[in-house]
Amino acid sequence: MARAGRSVAVLERGEERWPGEYPVTLAEAAGEVHASGNLGHYDGPLRDLDVGKPTGLYHLIVGEGQNAFVANGLGGTSLLNANVFLECDRRTLELPAWPPEIRNDPSTLDAYYAKAAEMLQPAPYPADYPPLRKLAVLEKQAAALGQAHNFYRVPQTTFFRDGLNSSGVRMKASTGSGQDCTGVNDGSKSSVLMNYLPDAWNRGAEIFCECEVRYVHADPRGGYVVFFAWHGDDRSAFKEDFYNTLMWVRARELCFLGAGALGTTEILLRSQAHGLPLSRAVGQKMSGNGDILSFGYNTDQIVNGIGRADPPAADPPGPTITGVIDNRGPDSAPNVLDGYVIEEGAIPQALGALLQSMLELLPGKQRPRPFPAAARLRHLLSATQTRLLGPYSKGGAVNRTQTYLIMSHDSNEAILSLQNDKPYLQFLGVGRTEHVKTLNNVLAKATTALGGTFVNSPFFAAFHQQAEITVHALGGAAMSPDGTGAGGATDHFGRLFTGDGAAVHSGLVCVDGAAVPTALGVNPFATITALAERSVHSIAQERGWAIDTAANGALDLFGLRARTVTMTADMRAASAAISAAAPADGVRYSEIMDGYIHVGDDIGDFVVAENVAKGAASAAKLYMSVDVYSVRNLTHRDERSSFATGSFSCGALSRDPLLVLRGDVQFFSADQSVSDGSNLVYRLTLLSTSGETYILHGYKTIDAETGFSAAHTWTATTTLYTTLTTPDGALVGRGILRISWRNFAPQLKTLGSAGGVGPVAAFVGYFMKRATSFFFGPLRTLQYPSNDTAGYYAKIAPAKTIPLTASDGVGTTMKMWLPQAKDAAHKPKRPLLLIPGASVDDQIFSLPTIPVNAVEYFTALGYQVYVPIPRFGRTPAAELGYTVYDARLDVLAAMQYVHAQHEMKMYVVCHCQGAVATAMGILDGTLTPAWIQGMAVSQVFFKQQFAPLNATKARTSLFPRVYQALAGPWFPMSSSPSTSSAVQGLLDQLLRFYPVGPKSERCSSTVCHRGSLCYGRMWSHANLTHATHARLGDVFGGVHMRLLTHVMRMGIAHEVMDNEFNSLVTDANLRRFAGLPILFLSGGASAVYSPESTSMSYDALRELFGTALYERRVLEGYGHLDTWMGKRSNVDVYPFVAEHVKRCEQDING
Repeated sequence: MARAGRSVAVLERGEERWPGEYPVTLAEAAGEVHASGNLGHYDGPLRDLDVGKPTGLYHLIVGEGQNAFVANGLGGTSLLNANVFLECDRRTLELPAWPPEIRNDPSTLDAYYAKAAEMLQPAPYPADYPPLRKLAVLEKQAAALGQAHNFYRVPQTTFFRDGLNSSGVRMKASTGSGQDCTGVNDGSKSSVLMNYLPDAWNRGAEIFCECEVRYVHADPRGGYVVFFAWHGDDRSAFKEDFYNTLMWVRARELCFLGAGALGTTEILLRSQAHGLPLSRAVGQKMSGNGDILSFGYNTDQIVNGIGRADPPAADPPGPTITGVIDNRGPDSAPNVLDGYVIEEGAIPQALGALLQSMLELLPGKQRPRPFPAAARLRHLLSATQTRLLGPYSKGGAVNRTQTYLIMSHDSNEAILSLQNDKPYLQFLGVGRTEHVKTLNNVLAKATTALGGTFVNSPFFAAFHQQAEITVHALGGAAMSPDGTGAGGATDHFGRLFTGDGAAVHSGLVCVDGAAVPTALGVNPFATITALAERSVHSIAQERGWAIDTAANGALDLFGLRARTVTMTADMRAASAAISAAAPADGVRYSEIMDGYIHVGDDIGDFVVAENVAKGAASAAKLYMSVDVYSVRNLTHRDERSSFATGSFSCGALSRDPLLVLRGDVQFFSADQSVSDGSNLVYRLTLLSTSGETYILHGYKTIDAETGFSAAHTWTATTTLYTTLTTPDGALVGRGILRISWRNFAPQLKTLGSAGGVGPVAAFVGYFMKRATSFFFGPLRTLQYPSNDTAGYYAKIAPAKTIPLTASDGVGTTMKMWLPQAKDAAHKPKRPLLLIPGASVDDQIFSLPTIPVNAVEYFTALGYQVYVPIPRFGRTPAAELGYTVYDARLDVLAAMQYVHAQHEMKMYVVCHCQGAVATAMGILDGTLTPAWIQGMAVSQVFFKQQFAPLNATKARTSLFPRVYQALAGPWFPMSSSPSTSSAVQGLLDQLLRFYPVGPKSERCSSTVCHRGSLCYGRMWSHANLTHATHARLGDVFGGVHMRLLTHVMRMGIAHEVMDNEFNSLVTDANLRRFAGLPILFLSGGASAVYSPESTSMSYDALRELFGTALYERRVLEGYGHLDTWMGKRSNVDVYPFVAEHVKRCEQDING
């Protein structure tokens, strides 16, 4: 298909191994063993068997009546079989079980046998190679059986010369290691790994290993959806979820099944159980190909039948199978079903040391007859020699042991079924018992003729079943003899029937031994390959696809190929990250998060969405594997990205799991939406089987809330706040996913690295350091002011900066922004005067670190905005010690300028000490209320009530006096460890422990700490963006102790006072507020002024003038400055002011 220009993906259950990577020793091989199946009998209790490595190279399937041995790996069982290339005899192909297209003319396969031979290049063991003892012994045994005429050297796909094979892969000459059963490391074995797969790869096929296909669905859009469990990144550690939460790939046109007879049949049975219409014949008529494994132990001949990784050049054991006694012809077997072949074998090095003990312990041995004393003595001495000197000792019992493999005809009555979703293999009547006895007698005769002991299959003793094991399981999706699903599972091309009729799944094709309807009586490799060639070429021809037959030339399997796949942008980024990473420097892990997702766009709150989803049983699960390409880049360069893949399941969204396409996880990136916290950010592209694409955006937040709390730290690092959207941003769903304790232990097991423990330790250390930095809150590294502009938004610059001079000669400035929109009636709107508080400048209204600041908000509504910076703000004049009362003159200067520029009243927004200065100016007559159309007063006015901690500080007045004695009257809000004095440095360290309220309000900013000491905590941290909090040094200047003392005295007195601390709140003064509409705003969580402050002024004015002109709003969740600097102030605060301005306009115009 790749040569036909189609897009091809190959899914392989096992791992990719190349020559030099196959196990040699028993210890190495033991780690690659997987045993599965059932123990017991169908009429008694059955016990599931599933031990070892699921993707292990050596897979033993235990069945009832016979066992099977297959390989898991890229290249399939061809990696471990001897790859003998013998064609099936015509009489077998003419059996009634075959479809008429083949049985009526077996020669139809000749062309495809030739195609297979052209690719696989079989050749017999060369005559000019070192003679093989086991081959010579088999030839003697053929003569002893009277079958010398049926003996010959088998063609096999082993290279006996260096050079390129048919696909362009460089091969090495065989060393004759005899290691086929565990994997040949000398590079001579032309398995499927070395020919068909590289050829497909060179033509653009993509190959994915450790992908265990579970079942197939027909796609309503055409093609098929193949569901698989991916064993990569140790995902199988999550045993309860591994086979339930699957990944998938869509085959748009064709799906070829080539998982071997047992693997393909299991996939089809499970597909049928999941709703794929198939013939009832699936799982029926299986065969073990009449395989019999036996031994001729301790013969009179040197056999040299134990494999060696590095055999002696002059006397190697040779390839596993080199000769055959072929008794399939009509002269040897008049009844085709009595035909068989006998081949010699080699035991791999890994099992060599165990062979003697195993054979001597097995029951049912047949010793030579007669067995005189001399022969007994020779047997004893040979056996003793092996025990003392090992299996390679020349003349020892094992060195004299011949291994036999018979292939014959069994009854084809085996059944594979699913019991509790697990395959159950029954080979009932498998061996045609009498025929098996005949074959065993033949082997016994061949053995005793050479003075050896005949030993039957070792599985009789191990599993108390029939003494047979097959390495050539066949059938299960057998071709139908009558062209309907009633007679078989597939048609003559291997296409699956949709039921018992003649209709087929035109794109679902079986191309392995599962389609073979009978035992073949010979090695099936050639026939399976020929049938697959026939199916593929016929389907390509049917669809009008031309197959390119041009030779490849020499392939560089690590270089470029003839046809490359065009990579997407994210694939290119992933490739670049992999290339940039140091070798073996990455780590990988898998995790499962489950919870509830509400599907709908009507809920914005995560907790509410989760609760609604719980009520609707809308469960969800994210089963994901994460690969961090370079731990060094993560820890040293702060490159936080990684590659994530897996699946997301939510029945309310899709009936099938959604595939995670190249997702990204960022570790401990600064959370730009909060003042002080880190996020683990998940951004995953999800694809449903029906073709819909979604974006999953999730985050875990680690912040001050975790301080000294293991429970909160666990919750923070395991809770994913999840949002689902369409690619264009439309909300699809929202909820919360969590890592449970049940899934956490398996997650730890999956953490690993190709580089050993070093990268793992570095990654764990990095993770723990970042997570615990918030755990040990006050002890974190202090954050000093920086020049980083990350998180800044492009803002409109002021149109003018206006110098102002107060009546006492003090100079200040005022900034002006022009309106960005015009009134619909083209009438100019009232100017707005925004007056900030102490220690700050215009940025509390023109902040560049939030999406929409107050200046932008009001200019967008068509207002011209003025922001003066009074003398107590972030100005040089602040260091001269002016009081709030003095600053009323700056408010006057600003009002005079605005009044002179506009022929209408202004609207005043004043915050904190800016509001206090404005109140003072009105109360003492400095300001003219007639110029003001309305006011928005933020946090405090002429009546005051400190928050509890500030009230305590004010009553003691200790801080201003002590600080001035130690460091002078000026208190800077910004400090630096390199330039600040020792007093300032010590103060920064002490302020780590200054009480700021709940744990969530702790932070590491020195500016924040210093501001809290002077004024109290000025915000709820949750309302500030990360950039705002990081750049507080740009907003704050400092405070003079004289100003702070004045503020404290007023707070104790609960009302505003002049510089001599005389109260300004008198009945006569209050009368000056007559007719002035005022909106009072208080942060409900303010730690500076209690919300009671605005309530006191609000109540006083209502008592004096009635209720009509006064409004008050308490902004829940807001503190002090965050009412204007908050990331959502444009939603939660500014609209109240805009509405009040509008009402004031209506009142004057109405």
